[in-house]
Amino acid sequence: MKPLGTGSEPIPSGPWDVVVVGAGAAGLMTCLELPDGLRVLLVNRNTSQRSSSRWAQGGIASVTRRDDHSGSHATDTIHAGAGLCDGDAVRLLVEQAPHCVDRLLELGMDFDRNSDGSLATTLEAAHSHHRVLHVQDRTGHALVDVLRQHAEQRPGLLHRRGVRVSQLWVENGRCCGVQVLDGCRLQWIRSRAVVLATGGGGHLYTNTTNPAQAAGEGIALAWAAGAAVEDLEFVQFHPTALKLPGAPCFLISEAVRGEGGRLVDAAGNSPVTDLPGADLAPRDQVSRALLKSMRLQGIDHIGLDLSGIPRDQAERRFPTILERCRNHNLNPLEQPIPVAPAAHYWMGGVATDLNAATSLPGLYAVGEAACTGLHGANRLASNSLMECLVFARQLGAIDLPAVSEDEREHWRNRGDSISTSEIHARSNTSIGELTRSIDQLSEQCWDVAGVNRSRAGMQTLLQMTRSAMSPLEREELLCIVHRQSHQQLLELEEPSRQELNLLLDLIHRQRTTALLLEACLFRTESRGGHFRSDAPCSLPQWRRHSRQVRGEGIQTRSVTE
Repeated sequence: MKPLGTGSEPIPSGPWDVVVVGAGAAGLMTCLELPDGLRVLLVNRNTSQRSSSRWAQGGIASVTRRDDHSGSHATDTIHAGAGLCDGDAVRLLVEQAPHCVDRLLELGMDFDRNSDGSLATTLEAAHSHHRVLHVQDRTGHALVDVLRQHAEQRPGLLHRRGVRVSQLWVENGRCCGVQVLDGCRLQWIRSRAVVLATGGGGHLYTNTTNPAQAAGEGIALAWAAGAAVEDLEFVQFHPTALKLPGAPCFLISEAVRGEGGRLVDAAGNSPVTDLPGADLAPRDQVSRALLKSMRLQGIDHIGLDLSGIPRDQAERRFPTILERCRNHNLNPLEQPIPVAPAAHYWMGGVATDLNAATSLPGLYAVGEAACTGLHGANRLASNSLMECLVFARQLGAIDLPAVSEDEREHWRNRGDSISTSEIHARSNTSIGELTRSIDQLSEQCWDVAGVNRSRAGMQTLLQMTRSAMSPLEREELLCIVHRQSHQQLLELEEPSRQELNLLLDLIHRQRTTALLLEACLFRTESRGGHFRSDAPCSLPQWRRHSRQVRGEGIQTRSVTE
């Protein structure tokens, strides 16, 4: 089969073999690793090439040096995970990581190398060895470019940008397709399997290093369809995001501290001196230490001093970071960079097994949208890109249901029975009000469910969010989405399409924020990326995963040894 076209004509309604939702590292690697001969539809919301993977600076963790070994990588992962890493997931990652590195080299990934030609590695927080491979400070950008170049040449693949998944199609207890908003068209698409690679939820918070589409939509879709989600209370806040008025929270990679950068306050003192590992202590500890120091001093940022890195080394290793700082009139090699914590990575997600399968048959999840049990309560630096690669490779053995010839014939002839209707319905809420509601929710989530949490604030916001969801669910445009027949294609005129997009943004954010708050309130202890000032200690009875399923009370699951 040849690669299929990418024009603006309606997406064929199927049946596709696999629909992959999201075109970051997880989605692209999935497309590469799926068995040959399949018809694959790849959709992503952006018309641009933005993704969290593409923004990843630090690198990819794998054992490549003779003085390192997989057991050490596993130990570091488990230690960072604060007792909640599933042993089988950890073993799979550390054993498969070197093979994934080989695969990337075959694809043309141009990792930095030492003068002797060996792969260059750096040290990042909570790693006991130099094992983080990199391409300067744009590793994610380089990875996504390599994967996209090869994935889009896959025979039988259609990649459509600017397409939003609004619902999962569930029939007889199985996920068998998606509902998509493709420009002005709302339609159902049938498939034998769906893979969610939609990224994380950093934009549930007002301060985040994530791109705008990372707002937990995949989790909202999966939960609404009946799939289990796990460990949503565990959010990693990166301690060093650029903090300037009017500037985005641009990530300043942990690798900067691995190469010799130091955190300092205005007096030149270290706010992390009491932490084991100091500047390279686990991220949750560093973030809390910075916020404590900032509160005590009445300031909104801490400095990141690069003077300990030789100038030529800094210019060679971190060109993107230095350029971005200079674009904001900073001189990062002469003065400390102003930084502060920001939401960065979600350890929780749609629960999957070692084959990337969720609890809903036919639905899979890969990357930050998934909760594989690898990261536990806190992700080890640079394990996330490798997790994308390892678990995407597992889909090379995906188990797809058989499709009879009669069913194929039915779908080939389905176009004759599809009815098209125009939609003129309007939202009861203005575009400005919807936008303000989204911004307000993210600000409130940062205030009560950010680095420091307590029951009172979270309980109040949960009640407010639930109350706000009820009238929103009665909006006519959202009712139309939920009532749409599988035999129907709907066309929306402006501004109905824009309003529907914002309504979906808001309802999905509300749903995911409510799930996050429920998990945070449920876990009455502090562990890893979840810190409660009213329950500051870790408790042995809480060495269990949290698990949420629609229609059931929140439960726990034991850790796999």
